[in-house]
Amino acid sequence: MSGGPEWEYVERPLLDHLTSLSWSVLNWPAATSSDEVERSSDRAVLLEQRLRRQMFERHVDPSGNRWLDETRLNAAIAELRSMPAGAKLLEANRMSTELLLNGTTVAGLEGWDGGRNQTVNFIDWDHPENNDFLAVSQFAVATPGQQADIRPDVTLFVNGIPLVVIEAKAPGKPVTDGIEQLRRYANQRGSATPEGSEQLFWTNQFTVATTFEKAVVGTFTALPEHYLAWKDPHPVGLAELAAERGKGVAHVSQQEILVAGMLAPARLLDIVRHFTLFQEIDTGTTVKVVARYQQHRAVQKAMTRLLTGKTKTQDGHVDRRGGIIWHTQGSGKSLTMVFLIRAMRSHPLLRRFKIVLVTDRTDLQTQLGSTAQLTAETVKVGTSSKTVKELVASPTADIVMAMIQKYRDTQDTGRPSGEGVAGGESFGVLNDSEDILVMVDEAHRSHTNTAHALLMASMPNAARVGFTGTPIIMGNRKKTESIFGGFLDKYTLRESEADGSTVPIFYEGKTTEAAVAGASKMDDIFLRWFSGLSDEQRKTLESKYATAAQLLEAPEMIRWKSEDLIRHYVSTVMPDGFKALLVATSREACVRYHSALTAARDAFVAEVEEGARRWLLAL
Repeated sequence: MSGGPEWEYVERPLLDHLTSLSWSVLNWPAATSSDEVERSSDRAVLLEQRLRRQMFERHVDPSGNRWLDETRLNAAIAELRSMPAGAKLLEANRMSTELLLNGTTVAGLEGWDGGRNQTVNFIDWDHPENNDFLAVSQFAVATPGQQADIRPDVTLFVNGIPLVVIEAKAPGKPVTDGIEQLRRYANQRGSATPEGSEQLFWTNQFTVATTFEKAVVGTFTALPEHYLAWKDPHPVGLAELAAERGKGVAHVSQQEILVAGMLAPARLLDIVRHFTLFQEIDTGTTVKVVARYQQHRAVQKAMTRLLTGKTKTQDGHVDRRGGIIWHTQGSGKSLTMVFLIRAMRSHPLLRRFKIVLVTDRTDLQTQLGSTAQLTAETVKVGTSSKTVKELVASPTADIVMAMIQKYRDTQDTGRPSGEGVAGGESFGVLNDSEDILVMVDEAHRSHTNTAHALLMASMPNAARVGFTGTPIIMGNRKKTESIFGGFLDKYTLRESEADGSTVPIFYEGKTTEAAVAGASKMDDIFLRWFSGLSDEQRKTLESKYATAAQLLEAPEMIRWKSEDLIRHYVSTVMPDGFKALLVATSREACVRYHSALTAARDAFVAEVEEGARRWLLAL
């Protein structure tokens, strides 16, 4: 791009920002041989000169000698350059990503490690400063068909490997124009003939569309609605970023936040290494996923707390290495747990931790199992007290999932209601190591579970991180915080709605009216049942037994609400073809609501039929 508003106001500021973050910048049409970007053909996407130089310089033998000769370099790069015949883009990207993360093997040297094959890496993940970061403007790639060359506005190379593709559009244009162009480049629009170069996306980790004020990130498998803004430059503060850019906080653009939050060299490698994965969605299709900003931020905060917080021994009272991650429903808490595990497994001080996941959801087990190949681990699932005890007690740095029986009320008898750890079973101390992290799914409800309390007590020195998507009721907040510590990170429903990851929820306030009416009628019932008692005796009974839970479970209250719910559903919800979900305070209340709603429905239908019959007779 040589001029125009797209270059002037979007692409050039982007390249300038990358330069300030220590990226080298190259305008492709002006490239020379000294730039080390010569290619074998105009369809090739690897900058092999840079890749060879980086790999040669970084790999040394025990004597400090560089040992990768041309033969070994050729063998390693060939793995990245070619994919099996007929491989689809998703499969090629999966295989390429595994090569990037885990490296490949080449023939060893005589006299070194018994001559065994050695692993060589394309990227130095542990030392970002040892890599080459190059941003190329207008990188031209020939397409396989008759279409013209594609020229992404900015392509980001690490050691000559293209990891990120960015498309810029002039301010005022829809950012979806850039997304559609990215999808065209990757042949993801379902065209009968190739529109782009899939090879450019074999190693791609995410894509960005930007108009400067608006910038969104997704992957090559994402539909336009799945591209979202990166709204937090953490660990850089927004005020700090504004000062660096020489402007007020209110004038910092989404592009500047995304570049600071995702594309600083060390941060980019962190996101590629720990925050991208492949996931099977409900339709059975596999997609590539990159973390959202709140997931990345929460993991970074959790990692910092784990590394800097005091253990129970150091504190003398409680372990202070954990906390609560409160991310609203639908914001990807399960994936946040996966990302945290992956980040821990590559950290020299945290990789030794045993990780115990406490959950009552089997889908979390499935999500974790799908990433086992990238974490080089399998999830060991304890579906009974016996297996959980054995797995927790084992002194190994593995991943254990403890399935807790769901919806166990405090008044339960302790009889098992299904698979999982049941309440009332004594565990004792199973493992007193400090190198344990317990991650609790749906922490707001788990802490009231007896089995959960016993399991937590069996690991007295463990760090604890609780995940919840439900605002913690103030009455339970103190108890929740005493178990997990304070908040590590918050992502509210309002933020999720603003980001477009959650559809807005609208409320119709009937609570006050129902509560007042219910309370009045409950007072009448109470007086009728205990009319023989004195006022003082009735007050004593009322204070002892008339709790909120008992009121919400009262058959009369449920009957009144059910009658109103049926009428509201028929008049407001059903005409639009929607269904309804009712959440009750306990299983007892659920059973009573089922009976009451059925009765209210039948009565309402009879009322409507009787009205129709009278209307017909009046004709």
